[in-house]
Amino acid sequence: MDNRDQKNPTGLLLNGSCHCNAVRFTVRSHTPYPYMRCYCSICRKTAGGGGYAINIMGIADTLDVEGEAHVTVYQARLYDRKNPGRFEVSQGRRHFCGLCGSALWIWDPKWPELVHPFASTIDTTLPLPPERLHIFLADKPEWVSVSEPDQADSHFDAYPFESIEAWHRRLGLWQD
Repeated sequence: MDNRDQKNPTGLLLNGSCHCNAVRFTVRSHTPYPYMRCYCSICRKTAGGGGYAINIMGIADTLDVEGEAHVTVYQARLYDRKNPGRFEVSQGRRHFCGLCGSALWIWDPKWPELVHPFASTIDTTLPLPPERLHIFLADKPEWVSVSEPDQADSHFDAYPFESIEAWHRRLGLWQD
């Protein structure tokens, strides 16, 4: 790793890796709380068997990857619910270890300054979120159990209006 993160010393430095350790990475994050559980079919099916995935947000130009030769990219199909069989290809690029299949991070050209590592790949101890958001519940399979909404859990059928950054700032959790 070439320590490019030293150019931008803000945010919390996170260390991550795939299961087989062929890919290791560091990235800085202002928003390290793993609070948003996504049940969309893409996250569910590409990130593991737990019924949801959790992404956090990192600063793209601080992403430093060791073992990049083992990284493969998948661009998901976005299916048209009204026209089965029709789809468009997502601009988001999901990065995986080509050896063990671990989902590593997502990068989307709509937000080129950001990268979204999967919380499951982060080896650094992440802070415990004070609340959780369950999103894209309209896509959740029946076998997945979700806690009832309360003060610590909120439910959304799609993506909520509040961004990851806004959530961290509202709760005073932004990491400088």
